[in-house]
Amino acid sequence: MHFIPEELDDYVVAHSENEPELLQQLNRETYQKILQPRMLSGHYQGRVLSIISKLINPKNILEIGTYTGYSALCLAEGMQRSGVLHTIDVNEELFDFQRKYFDKSNYGDQIIQHLGNALEIIPELELNFDLIFIDADKDNYPNYYNIIVDKLNPGGIILSDNVLWSGKVIETLKKDDHSTKALLDYNKLLKEDSRLETVILPIRDGLTISRKL
Repeated sequence: MHFIPEELDDYVVAHSENEPELLQQLNRETYQKILQPRMLSGHYQGRVLSIISKLINPKNILEIGTYTGYSALCLAEGMQRSGVLHTIDVNEELFDFQRKYFDKSNYGDQIIQHLGNALEIIPELELNFDLIFIDADKDNYPNYYNIIVDKLNPGGIILSDNVLWSGKVIETLKKDDHSTKALLDYNKLLKEDSRLETVILPIRDGLTISRKL
């Protein structure tokens, strides 16, 4: 979804950092072979994730929702050489696809894949994080937040994708629309939590940056 005219959006992309060759390959193969390729972060949002990670220079990163691995590779660009990125997804069919691209990158030995329910996996991770990216099933966003906030270091950042949900967050809520309801609750949760300072960026489908005080 474009929140500014498409021509202006094209200008923004054209005058932002180029998409690295490996990510171009991953982008193409995702669209050729994988269902729901629009779930991919893509060129522009990927460069946003990359530059935020570079500004933070995190040691440990947690990603909830791997898909084909594009966003993980973008986040890894800013990670410390001694750092680790843990990425979690429920789709076992994408596991080998992700690993192929992770191993082609400079960060393959720093990226650990987890397969299964993030709500069960995260409590078992015995470390804290400097950067957390949430881009998984929207119904569980509030639940993810509740189990990650204590694992986020002071000064750490939570990035939350799809928080504007194609504009549905300002439409009349339908009774059976559980995903939009969860996102409304989540956005309110971030705004009202005194442990955080939060800003929503109206880029692509909405990206929230929340910093732990």
